[in-house]
Amino acid sequence: MIRINLLPQKRAAATQEASQAWIGVLMGVLFIQAVAIFLFHQTKTTQLARQRQVNQEIQNQISEIQKTVADHAAVKAKLLVFRQREEAIASLQNARTGPTSILLELSQVLTPGRISTVDPDKLAQLKKDNPLAVPNPGWDARKLWLLTYKEADRVVTIEGLARDGEDVSELARRLALSNYFDAVKLLPAARVKESKGLEMLKFQLQAKVKY
Repeated sequence: MIRINLLPQKRAAATQEASQAWIGVLMGVLFIQAVAIFLFHQTKTTQLARQRQVNQEIQNQISEIQKTVADHAAVKAKLLVFRQREEAIASLQNARTGPTSILLELSQVLTPGRISTVDPDKLAQLKKDNPLAVPNPGWDARKLWLLTYKEADRVVTIEGLARDGEDVSELARRLALSNYFDAVKLLPAARVKESKGLEMLKFQLQAKVKY
């Protein structure tokens, strides 16, 4: 009787089947990984394309804005020149009409029965706060004479003669209240005798003019 041992062949077949199954599983895993990598790459490619599109749109907007403001510096320079011209014209206009207004105001200050050009509300408030600073409407301006009037850099120096110090103080009060004068300051005065032997007070007064 002949016996054949088939056990090694069965074990070899089983081992071969197991190897093939393992290879199949490994190939499946590799396939899944490849698909996952492909999908991930496609997703990132799509996101990158979208981001590039957004960046391009932003760059286009920046370019448009740059075109819009390209002449901004030139426009500002032109506006500055125009503004300087306007200021120069206004300055020349003031220089032409300002001294005339100041002399007219000074004439009014020295006119009997009149006082400075002043806001009525300001005058009313001054009467309440400091009555001594209010001009005397009955002052006789003929007690005072102006000898010189000089102006330089909006500062005037007035020199004159007066009967006494009160007349000079009255002139200073009126100028200080005027809308055309500011920072009125009395300079040192001195007693002098006129040709007829009349003793007078020679005074100097300084103030800033507003025009």
